Amino acid sequence: SRCRGAAFALRVALESAVADRLTAHRAPRAIREGTKRSAFLWLRGCAEAGTARRAKAVWSQLCLGCHYHQYEIGPTEDQVRAWHAEVAALVALLAT
Repeated sequence: SRCRGAAFALRVALESAVADRLTAHRAPRAIREGTKRSAFLWLRGCAEAGTARRAKAVWSQLCLGCHYHQYEIGPTEDQVRAWHAEVAALVALLAT
């Protein structure tokens, strides 16, 4: 489905922006190359608290939207649009 693919692309874009921010702040290699969960925890020290919370929240939603479950309907176009707007805003905030 297109929406699930779009959610995956948005998640990759957000993870890339977080990785760039961690690299700029010289986060330890283990954090940069480890799990994404640890990267989002480390982000709290490299970005404003509100930005880090928003990034973790939308990343969690995107992770759920990317996974296929037989008993669930995939993400809707409206959800993907909202995620897109949030990820675009976060990428801009993390780049500054």
